[in-house]
Amino acid sequence: MTREVRGVAAAPGIAVGPVKWLAPAPVTSRDDAPGSDVDAEIARAEAAFETVAARYSAQALEAKGPAADILFMTSALAADPALLDQVRGEIRGGTPTAHAVTEAVAHFGAQLAALGGMMAERASDLKDVGQRVVAELLGVDPPGIPDSATPFVLAAQDLAPADTATLDPATVLGLLTVAGGPTSHTAILAKALGIPAVVAAPEAVSLAEDTEVVLDGTAGVVELEPSAARREEVLAQRARQADAPTGPGRTADGHAVPLLANVGSAADAALAVELGAEGVGLFRTEFLFLDRKSAPTVAEQTDQYAEIFRILGDRPVTVRTLDAGSDKPLPFLNLPAEENPALGVRGLRLSSVDEGALLDQLSAIAAAATRTGTPVKVMAPMVATAEEAGYFAAKAGAAGLQSRGVMIEIPAAALRSEQLGARVDFFSIGTNDLSQYLFGADRMSSALAALHNPWQPALAATIAMAVSGAGRHGVKVGVCGESASHPEFACVLVGLGVETLSMAPRSLAGVRAQLAEVTLEQCKAAAAAVLSAATADDALRAARSALGRDK
Repeated sequence: MTREVRGVAAAPGIAVGPVKWLAPAPVTSRDDAPGSDVDAEIARAEAAFETVAARYSAQALEAKGPAADILFMTSALAADPALLDQVRGEIRGGTPTAHAVTEAVAHFGAQLAALGGMMAERASDLKDVGQRVVAELLGVDPPGIPDSATPFVLAAQDLAPADTATLDPATVLGLLTVAGGPTSHTAILAKALGIPAVVAAPEAVSLAEDTEVVLDGTAGVVELEPSAARREEVLAQRARQADAPTGPGRTADGHAVPLLANVGSAADAALAVELGAEGVGLFRTEFLFLDRKSAPTVAEQTDQYAEIFRILGDRPVTVRTLDAGSDKPLPFLNLPAEENPALGVRGLRLSSVDEGALLDQLSAIAAAATRTGTPVKVMAPMVATAEEAGYFAAKAGAAGLQSRGVMIEIPAAALRSEQLGARVDFFSIGTNDLSQYLFGADRMSSALAALHNPWQPALAATIAMAVSGAGRHGVKVGVCGESASHPEFACVLVGLGVETLSMAPRSLAGVRAQLAEVTLEQCKAAAAAVLSAATADDALRAARSALGRDK
């Protein structure tokens, strides 16, 4: 029997190759020799932070899509004056310079981790900043991707944005991490690059360098030392995926399933068009304003939206209003700190403290749609009640936007989908946050990653509930969460009655190919099998059987 390591599926696809481990980070100690000139040591630390911040910025300028956004945010961390103040204080207190950086990063990292949610995710980014500054101070190579003449599966405790954003899919066949979660930066960037990934696999620490593995980023399984026949099977499967059909998404018997893209920038939109997206199912507007210190004007927002609409031409675009808040802070919103930010004032709830920000954004979206002629729909995040859905639909309608919808990402919204459906034109299910709130599990917690497995039957049951409520009013339902990018789970979503699927652009080909191999009846059978299953593993096996993929 083939030995295997199990983790959490983070980016779909399959790969075969030898494991190479990420190079280790330099280690510092309080017993290291301190510098003799305190002022000179502080200047040396300042220069190292400045160098590292500049490198992140340079990488961001070269990167596209979410990689660029994440690298710009990490560059800002490296330039944080509070962090450098902490380092100066450590050096003045007699701490060796490189270890002063380690101590300061640990201090702020613990604070970020304690906040939970998206802020906890930044602790990993901050740790990467610290390791690179330490390497700069010690004059050694920073931790990074190993050199190899042949392609490999990259293994690591976790991957920092600077590591993941620079990966070459021709060299790195797959990603395997001991920590991380299915919505971590590693997962987001792996999908953007089209690299299969398995995360939260604690048993992976036992894998020796150069161990041959088959990594299945759809099932979350890593097979060790596969047979020659299994290796050939995987290579053939990758070849079929490379030759995947193009054109509109549809099942083998012709049932149309529009395949849309999730975008947050003009570069994302261009990539979506290049890879055959039929439109945009999720335009994340907050990514346009992450570095703003003051609120953007209506004219500035209109220009930003129009730039992306023009790239997409006559393809339909669904714009999500700001999904910001204290777990995804935008400086100009001036929101207070919260004890539990993932459950705080975010999404549509921002209108309770700053309605003007929502109204300005709706006006800008409508103006950009008029300017470009692009068919635009608008939806609100973090909607829990019928009153909130009605409020948003009224405000969007007053701004001149004709198609108004809401995200279904809170269980209460799914439970009351019939009442919400009476007030809007469409639903878009965000399965990342829906899983977080459904299972009461922080989406950034590695320890709870298994609860974010899309094959959890309770998730499918909640989606089925939302689809049923929507159907009472002819409201269309799409999915724009990470689960839509899993080729086999995408078939289950279609079987549940979901009409459109939106995902990272590089996931489109795999989903399109899988849909083309099955009928609508097979999709419905797979959905029924998942709803009847007791566990996530049972659901995966039953769905694969219904889809004819268990051979």
